[in-house]
Amino acid sequence: MGSLPQSQSEYSPASHHHSLLQEVLKESSMEDSLIRSYKRSFNGFAAKLTDKERHKLIGMKDVVSVFPCRTLHLQTTRSWDFMGFPETAHRNPTVESDVIIGVIDSEAWPESESFNDEGLGPVPKKWKGACHGGLNFTCNKKIVGARYYSALSNNSARDIEMVAQEEEFPLQGLQHRVCNESSCSDVDILAAFDDAIADGVDIITISIGAASAVELNRDVIAIGAFHAMAKGVPTSHSANNSGPSPLTTNSVAPWLLSVAASNSGRRFIDRFVLGNGAGLVGVSIHSFALHDKMFPLLYGEDAGTGCDSLNSAKSAGAVGVIAQNYNDEDVSFIVPLPAAELSSKDLDVVKN
Repeated sequence: MGSLPQSQSEYSPASHHHSLLQEVLKESSMEDSLIRSYKRSFNGFAAKLTDKERHKLIGMKDVVSVFPCRTLHLQTTRSWDFMGFPETAHRNPTVESDVIIGVIDSEAWPESESFNDEGLGPVPKKWKGACHGGLNFTCNKKIVGARYYSALSNNSARDIEMVAQEEEFPLQGLQHRVCNESSCSDVDILAAFDDAIADGVDIITISIGAASAVELNRDVIAIGAFHAMAKGVPTSHSANNSGPSPLTTNSVAPWLLSVAASNSGRRFIDRFVLGNGAGLVGVSIHSFALHDKMFPLLYGEDAGTGCDSLNSAKSAGAVGVIAQNYNDEDVSFIVPLPAAELSSKDLDVVKN
């Protein structure tokens, strides 16, 4: 994203974005194309474009770059425990209550005791944000503001492009929700940075990323953090959940604060009990209740009939899936039905 001009008395970012799009759009209307304008802290927009429209936009005078929108994912779960931070520390309520942290993440439950604002002073006067957390979301002196973002789904053959323009805890926090249950959109992440900087936060924290690093001019977290740092707001970013080994961090911008790579420090497991009473443990994340019932086993190879392969499994009473964990990795996946991965050794026990 480009910087906003120092003097905006006669400049409207939104109008400029519309003007640029109108010059390239041939197959759709402005309403169908433009997803979001970034105009509070930096200058750019997100839009749905065809390849032809994208190439035309790249060649325009005021455009710094055009790059595709990516889907990122949440990282880390409880780094403070895993890293061994102390539960108590020297406190300075006067300084603490004047620091506003912008949290870019999935969601927060304001009813949680973690967000009790007892003992905190008034909301700092520097705060310029709002509490737009949705239905029944109440802010207080601990959660001083909230926003949620939801980019339009891309149900067409056209890509979402990000366009950058160029012109001459005891602490109070702001919650920005940019993720759903399993993923986070580049479009929403940049919007959260755009708002957080303008709202007056002192520091931004974001534990979201991709499996590997990309060029800085295509990395929305690096871009958002760059504009934040330019205004004196540092960004703390997770380094990825991979490693420990070389080239496993995805946080490589020199203006980001990242410390090592992180792991969850715990396992998500499911327990299987076979008909002979033997118990096996597999890895999985799901919320399906099977109510301690016993179900028959059907080996997939025995039902291998092409398009009808699941029919035999269904008629046999199948209610879930057991898969083989070929690399014996301790990684749990979210799946839309009861499922778990077993080690090769344990899967042989099931088959026998």
